[in-house]
Amino acid sequence: MTLRNAIDESAQTIARRDAETLLAHILQRDRPWLIAHTDDTISAEHLSELRILTARRAANTPLQHLTGIQEFFGLTLRVTRDTLIPRPETELLVEAVLDWVTENFRPVRISHLPSHIVDIGTGTGAIPIALATHLPAAALTAVDISPAALAIARENAARHHVADRIRFLEADLLSALPNHTFDIIVSNPPYVSLFDAPTLAPEVRDHEPHLALFGKPEQNSDGLGIYRLLIPQAHAALVPNGLLALEIGFGQSEPIRTLLEDNSFHNIRILEDYAGIPRVILSERL
Repeated sequence: MTLRNAIDESAQTIARRDAETLLAHILQRDRPWLIAHTDDTISAEHLSELRILTARRAANTPLQHLTGIQEFFGLTLRVTRDTLIPRPETELLVEAVLDWVTENFRPVRISHLPSHIVDIGTGTGAIPIALATHLPAAALTAVDISPAALAIARENAARHHVADRIRFLEADLLSALPNHTFDIIVSNPPYVSLFDAPTLAPEVRDHEPHLALFGKPEQNSDGLGIYRLLIPQAHAALVPNGLLALEIGFGQSEPIRTLLEDNSFHNIRILEDYAGIPRVILSERL
């Protein structure tokens, strides 16, 4: 059987692109190589492995859990069942922070370059690692309540040679940093309402960590509880004119705008994702 035949067989039950990705992963090659070698013969061992992974993908196991990796902001990150899979929408959050740094960190407003940044709910470490690669003078802190997620984040930081610039802390929000101040606080927190759980795709609901999706049930049943806790803490921890950058869910922009205004944030801006949904909200501490 050729590689093309194997892909054709797999594509009878899963998307062809997924079949190609799985086979490239098994062969430890990239997709361009695979496409150029589709007439090569596949070994019995590799065919068996492809059939096993195809069955798991057909049963809604995320592709990233089968390959163990996800691309984010030009970086290859390791992912597991202990971490939320980084998504393109979160790249918009990183872009917004970098744009804000370029546009707003001027001597007339802030007396120093953005040197202290904290990411709350870091998961794979995607956000601080991406920021570290683009802000070489910054010192970053990455916080997560999950020790298993932090282990993956540390591994990813080491992979991309920024581990010496990111401090990883196991904590709930900013609880472990009561006497620290930051120039930027960024977060993609668990903002999915428990009431929306039945509407999630099975590969999300049944495979990604519920703590990263929904947060603590007693704090976050409506998806906004995490912001009610984080926003006042962020105001206390930011320098004047410091940035709070948050990823938000569908229908949450106006309630979160109100929370920010009630907690003395200003210059509030809401950015839409590729589907036209408000996805990122930026604000500055008064």
